[in-house]
Amino acid sequence: MAWTYLLECRDGSYYVGSTVDLAARLHQHQIGEGAAYTRPRRRRPVRLLWSGEFETAPEAFAFEKQLQGWSRAKREALARGDFAALPDLASRPTARTPPDDD
Repeated sequence: MAWTYLLECRDGSYYVGSTVDLAARLHQHQIGEGAAYTRPRRRRPVRLLWSGEFETAPEAFAFEKQLQGWSRAKREALARGDFAALPDLASRPTARTPPDDD
């Protein structure tokens, strides 16, 4: 099993990661031995907002990359378990006005 997780840092920023040992990885983040992003003291302690379990590490890593591209609002909806809001928070291409045929 593998995990994708969302952390809230002390400075209010979010960090997304994936691992095969969630408890050990959270401990690494808390003591400043995790990812470079969570090492500075201004970002610790961190708080686990959300985690999802996957069958394989590649699946967890793929969802990590997807989650990293999400807006703050969409990440917060996931953390709240508000799955119905996720489609509305997806970024959509800007509608273009077709050129006039004068």
